[in-house]
This record gives sequence, C-alpha cells and structure tokens, in this order.
Amino acid sequence: MSETATPEEARAHARAQAAASTWDQATIPATAAVDLPAGVDAARVVWDETIGAGGYAARAVARGTVVRLTDLGGDACANVVVYNARRPIERLNVADTVKVQWQAYLGTGALLLSDMGRVLMSIRADTAGGHDALCGASNAARNAAKYGSGGVHGPYPDARDRFAVGLAKHGLDRRDVVPNVNFFKSVRVDPDGGLRFEGSRGAAGAHVELLAELPVLVVVANTPHVLDPRPDYTATELRITAWSDAATTRRDPRWSSSPEAERAFLNTEDLLRSDPEIGAGL
Repeated sequence: MSETATPEEARAHARAQAAASTWDQATIPATAAVDLPAGVDAARVVWDETIGAGGYAARAVARGTVVRLTDLGGDACANVVVYNARRPIERLNVADTVKVQWQAYLGTGALLLSDMGRVLMSIRADTAGGHDALCGASNAARNAAKYGSGGVHGPYPDARDRFAVGLAKHGLDRRDVVPNVNFFKSVRVDPDGGLRFEGSRGAAGAHVELLAELPVLVVVANTPHVLDPRPDYTATELRITAWSDAATTRRDPRWSSSPEAERAFLNTEDLLRSDPEIGAGL
C-alpha cells in the first residue's frame, strides 16, 4: 500500500517533510541563515537563497538593503535586472549606467542607474573584478541552437525567460524585461570594436555587494553568459544574501565621487523627498 493512499496518510506524509530542505531553496525564515559575512547579524538578514545552473530568484527589498551575490563555485553568471519596487515603470538602464559614468567596466563605487536618472543600486564591494554591462542575456532561440533546448522549463533555460517568470510573480510581464548586467563574467571591447569574452575573473567565493538606494525589485538568473563559447551549459551555484543596512547619504564619499554621481544621487533624493511612500524614513 502507498503511504499516501488515503487523505490521512497523505497529510501525515506531507507533514513529515516539514523539516526537510534542499540546497536550492530559500532560507525560511531568512534570519535562520548561516555562514554569513563578517559583521552581519542574522537578525538583519531579509533574504538568503542559493540558485544553481538555470535557476532564478526575484525579491523586492527596502531602501538601504545590501544584496550580496556570491559565486560559490567560481563559474556563476548572475544576470541581473533591477526595478523601482514602488514604481516599476522605472527600471535599470544599462546604456545610461555605462554612458553617464564614462565607464563600461563596472566595479566598486559604480552606480546602477534607472531610465529616469536615479540611482537604483550602488556597488558597495566587489572582489570579482569583472562584470559585463554590454552583452545582455540569452534567449530561447539562441539556447536551442547551441544546447538543443531553450525553453524556460527545459534542461537549458535562457535568462530572458527566467526574468519573465520572476517578473510575473510581481505583476510584470515579458515586455518589462530590459537589458541587464552580467555579474562575474568579463567582456572586453577590442580596439576594432569587437567583443572579447574573458569569462570568470574571480575565484570561488568571489562576491559583489549591491546597496539599494531606493526600494527595488531585484531579479536574478544564473544562466551561462550569452558569449560563453563552451558547448556545455555551465554555471556554478550562486548565493544571494541580503540584509538591512543604510542607504548612501550626502556624507558618503560615493555621493560626490563625480559630478555625474552627485547628480544621480540628487535625483534620487528629490524623489524620496517628494513621495512620502517611497521616502519613508529618509
């Protein structure tokens, strides 16, 4: 006889799984997370999750939250898009992020700018030293041509479809998918304008810390980089850990690190002061 042959047996079986867990599920509650960064109290943790190859995660976090992405195996590719959680019509603009800051190679101190000239997140720390803001994300057709399958629920899901699934859980849809940043994968522009894929530049355990300067929705897909030449679908585990902290203020050197950064932070401050809901606690 099956252990779930009757409703009573099925209920008992289901409840017996309560203590079971797998490495690729979110820590619930987040305050139960372990192996945290030095100085981070578990009571401040609001999100802890590990995603494997083809996995995704989406979470809205408050202004002042640090979102740490850790490349556990040294070969993750964190495809990331970001939205104003309160007004998601405002979202990451990679072209402006690169153009306004006169820098295509993002690292510590760089800002992730919105299409309205505000700072969505800033890069507070970076031990990887190589991130791509030029190439965007994979799609189903490209994955099907390279791996033999590209569907969102197949063995080789693409990043754009994973973004769409994550956004759907927050009331958005495929048309809201925008160009992204690929953390932990480096691409360089050669003198002739060609794009050269350098792959991972950080070792296992490398991390990037993104500080939310507004309430933001962060969507992450861990899928192979669109220019990765390897024939196998390769991406090692990616850990996402977020905790409450403080957003950048006028006293922080990042605020006035450049005329462009100061203008972006002033634009952000203006929104916070003009909208009581978004600026609560300013």
